[in-house]
Amino acid sequence: MNDLKELENRSIYIIREVARNFGNEKIASLWSMGKDSTTLMWLIRKAFMGAVPFPVVHIDTTYKFDVMYDFRNKMAAEWNLDLRIVKNEEALAAGMNKDKGRLTCCNALKTQSFQLAVDKYDLSAVFLAIRRDEHGVRAKERYMSPRDKDFKWDYENQPTEMWDQYQQEVPDETHFRVHPMLDWTELDIWRYIKQENIPTINMYFAKQGKRYRSIGCHPCTNPVPSEAMTVDQIIAELESTNVSERAGRAQDKESAATMQKLRSLGYM
Repeated sequence: MNDLKELENRSIYIIREVARNFGNEKIASLWSMGKDSTTLMWLIRKAFMGAVPFPVVHIDTTYKFDVMYDFRNKMAAEWNLDLRIVKNEEALAAGMNKDKGRLTCCNALKTQSFQLAVDKYDLSAVFLAIRRDEHGVRAKERYMSPRDKDFKWDYENQPTEMWDQYQQEVPDETHFRVHPMLDWTELDIWRYIKQENIPTINMYFAKQGKRYRSIGCHPCTNPVPSEAMTVDQIIAELESTNVSERAGRAQDKESAATMQKLRSLGYM
């Protein structure tokens, strides 16, 4: 069995186990339209014979690129997704934007919106396309990562995960963040996209010597130098580059301690 097949099997196993344990009415998956979360959608569809049998939530800051919204609408229709769009309307009405501070903005428009979604849909488990290699703080996550009733992450006291045994008992007023792709790398993602021919936003492919490695809100996301215009060229580039995947994400330039604090409070 090759590495991609092993990763795929583990991810699908976790997805099915969570659905079996919690039931489709108590779970959802976040979808940002990026390469990772779209790959997660693909894996969920593989796990359930072409369907996504639970809601798909887009945390909409309203500051995404137009091409992301176009891709969302196209793929949601094509894949027959039960798409739920969640916004922090109160923060947006008060004028929340990056000028208030990028981390303040992320907390209001992403973290608090996520909390609104968990409360509104009474979720016990939420799938996210988090990878350990993406950021040092995310490397501390578990496949099944509990959050308390206040949405906080106790990163110093996490459940042990051994021999495919994952904690799935949810105390009252808590939920799990479920990370089926935790062991995948950026290179694995692109090799799998090639293998499966997964639809991908064209922002990832170079134009005029630049491309996006990671995509988010347009005020805080910038392209990096690159000549990779195809999936094969991206794979070749990643096999030799020493540039960080999130080099173009402004909020990732904050200190690791600040990012850890934000994630402990519920940041994605």
